[in-house]
Amino acid sequence: MKRNSKREKNTRLRKRKKISLSRLVFNEKGLIPAIIQDYKTGKVLMLAYMNGESLKISINEGRTCFYSRSRKVLWRKGETSGNIQKIKSIWYDCDRDALLIKVIQIGVACHTGKKSCFYRRIV
Repeated sequence: MKRNSKREKNTRLRKRKKISLSRLVFNEKGLIPAIIQDYKTGKVLMLAYMNGESLKISINEGRTCFYSRSRKVLWRKGETSGNIQKIKSIWYDCDRDALLIKVIQIGVACHTGKKSCFYRRIV
């Protein structure tokens, strides 16, 4: 059986249908939740919100940029801590109202110093 070359595989990936960002469903405040997941392990690292501008910045720079709901400003993950997230892929859900961003995490994801923001269990 013949294996596909790396170049053929990359060509197939580029041909996948991509959604126009205008088709995403942002809430009444212009935000969309983004689940951040470790690209290699699949572990959920954090949840943050994006607006149209932060999503475009993230796509253009290849690293996560979010919108702070409390401070009402854009912020790039790691701009002060150095704990950056390099984007491997961005997915949207069936309703187009939530994002899943797979990243390579450099350092920790949580401001508490934990690898993931999800370290407290209820059940």
